[in-house]
Amino acid sequence: MTLRTGHIGLNVTDLDRSLAFYRDVLGFSLLAEGKEEDGPAGGRRYAFLGDGERLALTLWQQAGQPYGPDRAGLHHLALEADSIERVREYEEALRAYGADFAHDGVVAHREGAGSGGIFFHDPDGTRLEISVPSGAEGAPAPSGAAPTCGFF
Repeated sequence: MTLRTGHIGLNVTDLDRSLAFYRDVLGFSLLAEGKEEDGPAGGRRYAFLGDGERLALTLWQQAGQPYGPDRAGLHHLALEADSIERVREYEEALRAYGADFAHDGVVAHREGAGSGGIFFHDPDGTRLEISVPSGAEGAPAPSGAAPTCGFF
């Protein structure tokens, strides 16, 4: 396979609120932002976020309602951290922000797995995961042998 994920684009209901969440809480850098001037709905806003150089996430203020897990499309956005300690730092920042968590604390991806992380929602209800490939040994597995990231 020669394709790789380039960036993820999310529709949001309030760009200012989502930009604050992804920039200030999760630590993405704002690369650019703008406003549609001429399109059919003129005035829609957008922001490009990344690591300071590389584009990773785009936010498009064009959603009329929050994310719906009962509709086809994005299931969840998974982000990988460098260490389980870093996952716990994100958990602390997200709790201070008041994020809605799907599980209490770090959980394993399945029973007996060393991989795992935290599962939460952004301001529009989009499901997010921050995980590591190892370091979550011994953490509970909310879905047993089924993948934790599949059902939240």
